[in-house]
Amino acid sequence: MRPGPLPDERHGARGGTRVALTREVSPAIGRCELTHLPRVPIDAELARAQHGKYEAALAALGCTVVRLAPEPDLPDAVFVEDTAIVLPEIAVLTRPGAASRRPETASTAAALAAHRPLASIEEPGTLDGGDVLRLGTRLWVGASGRSNAPGIEQLRALLIPFGYEVKAVPFTGCLHLKSAATAVAPDLILVNPAWVDPARFDGASFLETDPAEPHAANALLVGEAVVYPVSFPRTRARLEASGIAVTTVDLSELQKAEGAVTCCSLVFEAG
Repeated sequence: MRPGPLPDERHGARGGTRVALTREVSPAIGRCELTHLPRVPIDAELARAQHGKYEAALAALGCTVVRLAPEPDLPDAVFVEDTAIVLPEIAVLTRPGAASRRPETASTAAALAAHRPLASIEEPGTLDGGDVLRLGTRLWVGASGRSNAPGIEQLRALLIPFGYEVKAVPFTGCLHLKSAATAVAPDLILVNPAWVDPARFDGASFLETDPAEPHAANALLVGEAVVYPVSFPRTRARLEASGIAVTTVDLSELQKAEGAVTCCSLVFEAG
């Protein structure tokens, strides 16, 4: 399950309560699923090095980084966010929309069982974690090629007993909802309005990405800081002007696989 702590992990946890599940980059990353981007060569070694620095950034922000077992034959396995929705009360294992990704959930389940009661999305439902955006007790779920209506309805039924509201959100132009919008503060959403209507996030405040950076809406909120790609300096400036502390990382190789900063980890408070 766990090959061992990262070299700097012992410095990462503040009280040992915040966990970040990750998984190393598969050598088969070049065979990843692609929907909106053309296939170009991916340097797996460079991707692995960049991913290591991403893990180090999470540790520096207070996470205990726990690597799941490697999955060398599963090209997309580094994108662990898609395999579960972790809430304070429960963890919901997804049923990824791409059939090739469904074997990834087993190791996620084993890791989360120590922290949360588990539930699962079942056939015919499909759901990718990258389509689920949460602010407090509100969850917006992207109605996408990866997350279908039965999957969204199952998630709603599982979470109603805990007081959560689940709403489906249409979007366009990208793989997952969180490519178009992510939380960058407890009450603030970073959004690309060309891909999703900000009015869909009723009751939330929002900050628009720079129009020259359409892929810039994906940011990972960790505590009071945001992990953010170095490749979007104009939108980064908007975040910092709004008083948000930004930690930049370079994930250029994983971006070729339609990856981003949220999808490379599952961050939650240990149970």
